[in-house]
Amino acid sequence: MAELSDVYFVDGMRTPFGRAGEKGMYWNTRADDLAVKATIGLMERNQGVPAERIDDVAIAATSQTGDQGLTLGRSVAILAGLPQSVPGFAIDRMCAGAMTSVAMMSASIATGMYDLALAGGVEHMGHHPIGSNADPNPRFVAERMVDPAALNMGVTAERIHDRFPQLTRERADRFGMLSQHKAQAAYEAGKFQPDLVPVAIKDAEGAWGLATVDEGRRPQTTMEDLAGLKTPFRPHGRVTAGTSSPLTDGATMSLIAGADAVKEFGLAPKMKLLSFAFAGVQPEIMGIGPIPSTEKALRKAGLSIDDIGLFELNEAFAIQVISLLDHFGIADDDPRVNQWGGAIALGHPLAATGVRLMIQLAAQFAERPDVRYGLTAMCVGLGQGGSVVWENPHYNGKKRK
Repeated sequence: MAELSDVYFVDGMRTPFGRAGEKGMYWNTRADDLAVKATIGLMERNQGVPAERIDDVAIAATSQTGDQGLTLGRSVAILAGLPQSVPGFAIDRMCAGAMTSVAMMSASIATGMYDLALAGGVEHMGHHPIGSNADPNPRFVAERMVDPAALNMGVTAERIHDRFPQLTRERADRFGMLSQHKAQAAYEAGKFQPDLVPVAIKDAEGAWGLATVDEGRRPQTTMEDLAGLKTPFRPHGRVTAGTSSPLTDGATMSLIAGADAVKEFGLAPKMKLLSFAFAGVQPEIMGIGPIPSTEKALRKAGLSIDDIGLFELNEAFAIQVISLLDHFGIADDDPRVNQWGGAIALGHPLAATGVRLMIQLAAQFAERPDVRYGLTAMCVGLGQGGSVVWENPHYNGKKRK
């Protein structure tokens, strides 16, 4: 009989994130090739792990068509040069795709079915805008199950502002501005670069280049700039381009292992998984999804929100994050939250983002042996939330000076 096992996030890498669209750096790059690059980079950095011992490859994408179709986990495994004995599959939970890849592979490892797995996601929003290949069932609207605007994420963000008037546009603007400033400071301090896999790119004229940094950042952003922005989702609204994640292309990949594999190959895990949870909410206000999923995950881990020393919360919109912080009584500018900025600055390639959150939390854990627990959480289209609670293997119980 297989035995239950602890689960570890051994390592994660990602491509730089590009602006979606014809002017973006990945316009002439295939989606599956982005996932291949992230996979190769991760395997090269973990050469002590024999490729033939990978039990499965889970890769998420929201729009599984064209260069993002064809059972991504399997096709990317082959393209990345993994042995043909390594299987793979594709997965979709919209924005929480990669997070779900990690959760499902972790569950397989925890039950002793797998020893090692690759889990990640890719989204080429330039080639595949959200919902572009979907045909929503007319019953959603005809039977009033889901409001027609529930598939417009910006409208769902405006509705959180409606429901919680204390979450003002000014608070969201300040959060968006600080995300840009924090991301720039993290770049200048070299925080992101070790986990980025450079990608060869070709421009419209056919000239080759190298993508080495996230393309969408606007580090000069001021409150004055943000106050002047239009509200595209409704007249006199509160959600702007400055408080939304830009449309983005990119891929992420992580290596997940059980306790036996960690021992067998002498691995040095970056995080230990304690719990994960997903939850559903009304699709019209999908942004509050991480609140119930976080409560569920904390309950499974036997912890309270006060135990969490570092937060990586996906900034699909500023309002998503501040609604969660407000619910748990955490200040908008709490230093534990998104220390290096988030998706407003770096971008949110839907199904890839969950593992970006984990990569950043893992890097912060290494710097903070005084912090024992961390949380990665995000909202999900169609009214869901996803949360994962992690333990820091570097924790030493000493207070920070």
